[in-house]
Amino acid sequence: MKSNRQSRSLFCCLLTALLFSLPAAHAQRLPQTVQPTHYTLRLAPDLKLATFTGEEWIDVVLAQPARSITLNAIEIQFKTVTTEIDGKPVTATVSLDEPKQQATLNFGQTLPAGKLTLKIAFTGILNGELRGFYLSKTARRNYAVTQFEATDARRAFPSFDEPAFKATFDITLVVDKGDTAISNTNIVADKPLADSPKHAIRFAVTPRMSTYLVAFLVGDFQCVSGSSDGVPIRACATPDQVQYGKFALQAAEYVLHYYDTYFGIKYPMPKLDMIALPDFEAGAMENFGAITYRETDLLVDQDHASVYALKRVADVVAHEMAHQWFGDMVTMEWWNNIWLNEGFATWMENKPIEAWKPEWKISQSVAADNQKTLNLDARRVTRTIRATADTPEQINEMFDGISYGKAGAVLLMVENYEGEQVFRQGVHNYLAAHLYGNATAEDFWNAQTAASHKPIDKIMASFVAEPGVPILSVSPAASGKVTVAQQRFFLNPGVSSSPQTWSIPVCATSSDGQSCQIVSEARQAIPAAPEAFLNAGGKGYYRTTYPARMLGDLVARANTQLTPEERISLLGDEWALTQAGKNKVGDFLALAAAVANDPDSQVLASVIEDVDAIADRIAATDADRAHLAAWIRHVYGPAYRRLGPPANTDSPETRELRAELLRFVAGTGQDSSLIAEAKQIAAHSLADPASTDPTLAQNALEIAARFGDAKLFDQLQQLAENSGNPQTRSSSLRALARFQAPALEARALDYAVSGRVRNQDVTSMFTLELEHRATQNLAWSFIQDNFPKVLAQVTTDSGATLVNATGHFCSANMQRDVAGFFATHIVPSSARALARSRDQIGDCTTLRETQQQNLTTWLAAK
Repeated sequence: MKSNRQSRSLFCCLLTALLFSLPAAHAQRLPQTVQPTHYTLRLAPDLKLATFTGEEWIDVVLAQPARSITLNAIEIQFKTVTTEIDGKPVTATVSLDEPKQQATLNFGQTLPAGKLTLKIAFTGILNGELRGFYLSKTARRNYAVTQFEATDARRAFPSFDEPAFKATFDITLVVDKGDTAISNTNIVADKPLADSPKHAIRFAVTPRMSTYLVAFLVGDFQCVSGSSDGVPIRACATPDQVQYGKFALQAAEYVLHYYDTYFGIKYPMPKLDMIALPDFEAGAMENFGAITYRETDLLVDQDHASVYALKRVADVVAHEMAHQWFGDMVTMEWWNNIWLNEGFATWMENKPIEAWKPEWKISQSVAADNQKTLNLDARRVTRTIRATADTPEQINEMFDGISYGKAGAVLLMVENYEGEQVFRQGVHNYLAAHLYGNATAEDFWNAQTAASHKPIDKIMASFVAEPGVPILSVSPAASGKVTVAQQRFFLNPGVSSSPQTWSIPVCATSSDGQSCQIVSEARQAIPAAPEAFLNAGGKGYYRTTYPARMLGDLVARANTQLTPEERISLLGDEWALTQAGKNKVGDFLALAAAVANDPDSQVLASVIEDVDAIADRIAATDADRAHLAAWIRHVYGPAYRRLGPPANTDSPETRELRAELLRFVAGTGQDSSLIAEAKQIAAHSLADPASTDPTLAQNALEIAARFGDAKLFDQLQQLAENSGNPQTRSSSLRALARFQAPALEARALDYAVSGRVRNQDVTSMFTLELEHRATQNLAWSFIQDNFPKVLAQVTTDSGATLVNATGHFCSANMQRDVAGFFATHIVPSSARALARSRDQIGDCTTLRETQQQNLTTWLAAK
């Protein structure tokens, strides 16, 4: 007989296997017997009718004789399909398989092996789904723009729409007089059409690239221009927004030179364009030479922007530019290795920004982000970094915190173990070996193994193939050693740790410096000083638990001997152990009080986030929440007041620290005087943005909205719709989702599905409502009662975000309610999100059952 804990642990492993080891029978892959080499593509969009016509010539090579050729197409109307054999035309009929998004061209005779050119005439629609070739709108006019990752180039032109089918592209766009076009390469010809108000813009032939990286955009875009290392760079937007592209342009100029130097391989395209689009679902998309962005991730008024907004723009620019090498020039062979693209860019984006803006202390933000990833991966439902992804829905679900966060964190750990210069050489060797080609995970880690002469292949294989997070249990040993035992760590107290092992590079830091050892056994002794902290720089992808005496010594020395990143890691471990029921919540709050005066904003922000979680997930009664709020005011209120009012001499860190403390003490701490102060700051900022620190004003606006009235709601709604500043529109819209008065919350929910909010922003409004206890019940009822309206506004790829947000509930009843509702109200590409949501609700329920009494007792003693 198995114990209940063993059964629950087994259940989690079976559920993971069922979710992420789906049968290959669902695969929608194309045959490998036809290889495209070149596309000549001519498209003519009609922005008024939201349609387009197209012609293309696809040069292919047949590996063997065939009577038919299958490629990808969806939402495409084929007009004619022909080829030539021995100089004679051959016409094909077309058979469509919509579920597979494929079209088979049947030629009625055998096509010989070798080279062939397919000529296809077709039409399509400029859809409103923010994918494929779609329509983007402003109050003035329409734009035709593209978003092809992962599987949507097939909506714009029939194609071999898989990453390994690389080809060159010769693109021509026929556009209205007065409009321009942007594509991957530079314009080589622009000719008026005879007897037509249109003109044809032709672009230089691209290097070999995957279909999902093709881009073309049509409208009256305007740009600000610069250059770096001889490469022209532009930041482009609609005419009324273009002035806000200057900061992103400066970032790109710095980043391109940094990457040229780091990779030892020059940027490969003749130009780099960055284009802000009014309607865009993702943050940005790394189209080769023509990166597209959501407006708020490219456009910012740098003189009146928060530190958060400036960091976000710089990070996204650096992330997408990293892809130009790692993803565009060298591309994963298939989507199961998308982490090679996204994990690398997540890791790489921080390097140039840390060098460009050292005052931002990016490494601390990286350490804090890693804590979130570790917590995500420590849930019962997770997946391996490399997972099955055959259908478009499965592929879309791969773009998650594992592909980005975990993969990036593992690369950071491996770099720390190898050394920066050795790791850099491995990256160069990998890129140089696969220029303009495709590669696998094994290609990458084999290059690192060869460069370092260390077992990187074993380390990375274990972290890529094994789900979950290791925890190292440390105990003292004799003769300058400590013993570490590893197993799999779960956040849920009801799930026992699993006897799983990884090859882990454990780097210890002490007064003697840093030393690294591979821990690959379940129990192993390694050299380390008795006072060593076993996660140097906070860069290891693992949790650590110390005996009480060792932990006490580390905490006592934290401010003097641990870096901010290491303090973030230590605090993150203790919060994770609290969630897992291995520590008491009162002990964690005592630790949180001890760091209330930490001078590093990200250290404090990390622990504040954890205390916020205690307020939401453990404090189940009004009395507990009131006592916790009083404790917050007592412990953290003085820290806020010691900072004093904003000054022009404040560092970015001080600005962020002040803003974070205001939000925490006024919001979670319910400090009436600071609520009044936040309202005053927000009012001044709305009246004159230059009158207040924008970083402080951003958080003050959140507090003002929570406790705001209809007058403020009306003001913010007007700004969300009519402000000329994209950051102001975004912050105003987010603030609308913060109102807690039931009537105003209901107005916000109605507004979200009214059609007056861009589709790209609807999900974020619901997510904000569902994240907070004060607003989540009304929001959930609204979703249930108005599901067709909600689903109509949710884009294909953002549905998973909506489903995932329901994981913020914390009761068995809500777990059943959420699971039951989405079982019959299907949201596309959200199966994994629903599994995670159910798991997160269950974990919260168990956490509350485990820790609530301890919280009550501890607070009563204060």
